[in-house]
Amino acid sequence: MSELVEIVDSLENKISKLLHKLELLNQTNRKLEHELIAIRNDQNSVRNSVVEWEEKYNSLKLANSMLGSNTNKTEAKLKINTLIRELDQCIAQLAE
Repeated sequence: MSELVEIVDSLENKISKLLHKLELLNQTNRKLEHELIAIRNDQNSVRNSVVEWEEKYNSLKLANSMLGSNTNKTEAKLKINTLIRELDQCIAQLAE
């Protein structure tokens, strides 16, 4: 009978330890999920910042070309032609 009691006690201890480990793993999992969410938010913020800076860079390139810089002149001309076509389309729609 004492062997049975020892086996039951041993099983209770093992179950208790497993439950404790499970709780620790759940806490760690929640912590990692929060960190993942924070990192994803940071990543989205950085992506938005990169897009914004790329747009600023392209605008500065275009402005520099329009001011007489020899680099990117064809790009500036193409942009101006595109703007003129868009204006022509607007004028045509207004005339209708």
